[in-house]
Amino acid sequence: MSEHNIVRCTFERHGDAILAIFNEAIVNSTALYDYKPRTPQNMVAWFDAKQSGGFPVIGVEDGSGKLMGFGSYGTFRAWPAYKYTVEHSVYVEKDHRGQGLGRVLMQELIAAARRADLHAMIGGIDAANHGSIALHERLGFKHVGTLPQVGFKFGRWLDLAFYQLILETPRHPVDG
Repeated sequence: MSEHNIVRCTFERHGDAILAIFNEAIVNSTALYDYKPRTPQNMVAWFDAKQSGGFPVIGVEDGSGKLMGFGSYGTFRAWPAYKYTVEHSVYVEKDHRGQGLGRVLMQELIAAARRADLHAMIGGIDAANHGSIALHERLGFKHVGTLPQVGFKFGRWLDLAFYQLILETPRHPVDG
């Protein structure tokens, strides 16, 4: 892998690059079960939600400062008892896939989740995305279920596989 820097992404610096990465994935893959490309206004709301939830947006830039990929996590389910669980996502720009950046980003997200005293990370992955599934398994995630035919894109039904990593944190979880 070439030179890279881990950064905290901001809307001002990275919003356009993240939008381009999202939209390429929407148009050309089943990484996102979305049909229409997102708009700059969608990115404002996305970054606002990350900031208000205290959720990281971690990026990896090349030596010249170009964003090559990013990852984040957010609310898994909106009820209070899920406060120690997050759902994550990682996206790598199409020209930089297969270079280990997904692993770098996942490791950074796992470390951030530990620092935030979270307990479980959930990845919802298209069941045909064998590369992402293999990455998650190499990082210790376990398959915890598949929802068959819950998505429909590109003229076919899509199965959604869930992978979970249990963290040793928090040491003293509390109700409420």
